[in-house]
Amino acid sequence: MLLKLISCNVFQREASWCIARSPQVVDVEYTELGEHVRSAGLRQLIQSRIDATEAGGKAYDAILLLFGLCGNATVGLQARKTPLVIPRAHDCCTILLGSRAKFAEHFGDAPSTPFSSAGYIERGNYFLRTSDDGAPEVQVGDAYKALIEKYGEEDAKYIWAEMHPDHGNDRAVFIELPQTAHLGYAARFREKAAAAGKQPVELPGNIRLIEGLIHGHWDPKEYLTIPPGKATEGVYDWEEVIRVKKA
Repeated sequence: MLLKLISCNVFQREASWCIARSPQVVDVEYTELGEHVRSAGLRQLIQSRIDATEAGGKAYDAILLLFGLCGNATVGLQARKTPLVIPRAHDCCTILLGSRAKFAEHFGDAPSTPFSSAGYIERGNYFLRTSDDGAPEVQVGDAYKALIEKYGEEDAKYIWAEMHPDHGNDRAVFIELPQTAHLGYAARFREKAAAAGKQPVELPGNIRLIEGLIHGHWDPKEYLTIPPGKATEGVYDWEEVIRVKKA
């Protein structure tokens, strides 16, 4: 297959490792990690890259999106003429851990726990998403707005509180993948966590979701395929995460 990969550059090393070993022919382009600060802007950027890919003349079998739901940034993306394939993941953390089950295991009670990886150390000076002033806190943005639109403000407040409980958590997690462990970024992360008043925790990552996407192994339990003429829709659960928008 001839595939086009559009990915956040937080995965640049891991994606490159998988592309070099993929049986598919893969063209790739990256977005900047900082685009996550504005989820609506990131959505527009990804859509513009999708549209430019189709206008470029190459007949790709699929366009791969290496992003999570990412604060609703991938909700509303449209497949024009080429199928889109995206992991069923809330954010980069799930992708780096290798499964939704691992994300639920380690972050289910405190999904707002800040985390990092080799890509975050290289591409940004923060853990996950940041506020506009660069503070290391999870951004609400469009995800909360979507809940208000769907359930109303009062119910949205309750749902958000249930999804993001405050446990007084002082952890900061570094996800270490074997493919990038030689870079020694875990030690640098420990310094950053200490400076932010956080307790550093290291978790083993797994490249399987990135590899499956790039190798063309699109198990529907792990990846959503959006056919031409359709768009994505957020589900906001722990299993499906994202789906094809119903007519």
